[in-house]
Amino acid sequence: MRYLPLTPADRASMLETIGAGSVDELFRDVPEAARQSGPIAGLPMHASEMAVERHLSKLAAKNLNAGSAPFFLGAGAYRHHVPASVDHLIQRGEFLTAYTPYQPEIAQGTLQVLFEFQTQVARLFGTDIANASMYDGSTACWEAILMAARITRKGKAVLSGGLHPHYGEVVRTMAKFTKDDIASLVPELTAEADDAAVIAAIDEATSSVVVQYPDIMGRIPDLAAIAEAAHAKKALLIVVVTEPVALGLLEAPGHLGADIVVGEGQSLGVGLQFGGPYLGLFGCSEKFVRQMPGRLCGETVDAEGKRGFVLTLSTREQHIRREKATSNICTNSGLCALAFSIHMSLLGGEGLARLAARNHDRMQAVVHRLTQIEGVTLLSDAYFNEATLVLPREAREVVRDLADRGVLGGVSLGRLFPEHGALHNGLLVAATETVSDEDIEEFATALAAVLEGERA
Repeated sequence: MRYLPLTPADRASMLETIGAGSVDELFRDVPEAARQSGPIAGLPMHASEMAVERHLSKLAAKNLNAGSAPFFLGAGAYRHHVPASVDHLIQRGEFLTAYTPYQPEIAQGTLQVLFEFQTQVARLFGTDIANASMYDGSTACWEAILMAARITRKGKAVLSGGLHPHYGEVVRTMAKFTKDDIASLVPELTAEADDAAVIAAIDEATSSVVVQYPDIMGRIPDLAAIAEAAHAKKALLIVVVTEPVALGLLEAPGHLGADIVVGEGQSLGVGLQFGGPYLGLFGCSEKFVRQMPGRLCGETVDAEGKRGFVLTLSTREQHIRREKATSNICTNSGLCALAFSIHMSLLGGEGLARLAARNHDRMQAVVHRLTQIEGVTLLSDAYFNEATLVLPREAREVVRDLADRGVLGGVSLGRLFPEHGALHNGLLVAATETVSDEDIEEFATALAAVLEGERA
């Protein structure tokens, strides 16, 4: 049912009040030549809902989607199995409360799950505390850099060459408005992560060092060494985690000296969803809590002594004076955080470790099979569920040819780093628990055929 609150009489009265004879007169400042006088060329006229649905379904069928082909894409968004129970539980009435939990008496379901979410993220990251989520991993990364600048009172951030390029783009875009100095290291197609280059770039002016773990090429940086070097210059180490499942096997960044840990939570409870919405994760040392952006949910008791949950810290400009705010973030990714928390609860600590082990096992199987193909080599033997393969020709063309053969066979480093020609033969391949032996064999057969066809 359409919602049309104004009657013709209402419109006539409003036009009379503002001195306009018709609605068209409201657009008189728009040049006649710029106005649309008829139907939009090339756009079909009105059609029935069924006809539109059929047309859009035909268009969608031209795509090769994640669920219909062997899938080896990663680079910050991963295809994991999300139990059906997650979708069922996020629709329960306890969570269908106020959009934002300003009134705790009617938002206990939301507040409690955010409280539990914070605990899960803090334990996962090895940090003292975590907030109630951010928009996504890239914006959480920028917020961490701002936070470090406030704490250290310095304005230079060193970005590892192994940082996801999209995260780097967000940081450099936002830094244009804050005038922060962003030192972005050049990515290199080497077996080792760029730890030495990162450490060499740290100086007295550095406020923060940003390192991805595992990095964009799947390599595992030495966080402890970088943390020691950063702290020696009174800088903070910010660690970015784009694949939280990795922390089921790898040591938590907070235990290796990271001061702030941020990341993308999409892997747990949240599907690929065409690139969003996702959720940002943010944890840090307790001593920095008042500089942390976003919200904190806390536990308390009500007037009757019953356990309850409230917002305990909201250092954002909607809640306090703008000049005192740490961030202008409007809200948190509540629904995605709920899905993340439920999936984590279903897994538990042991389940997460088993899931991580399964992911690593699948990636080992992929590496073993694909490196049997002539001309295909492994960049680094230190990886989790994602690794870079070096091909005998530019990977971007190979990816397209694989898609034509019905295989989503990884992400070309040339697509991620188009300005760095030395990386263009790199193919970033990911394998999660959803990858079967048949998928691996189909990938290998297609890749061999594509490469053989090029040589022929």
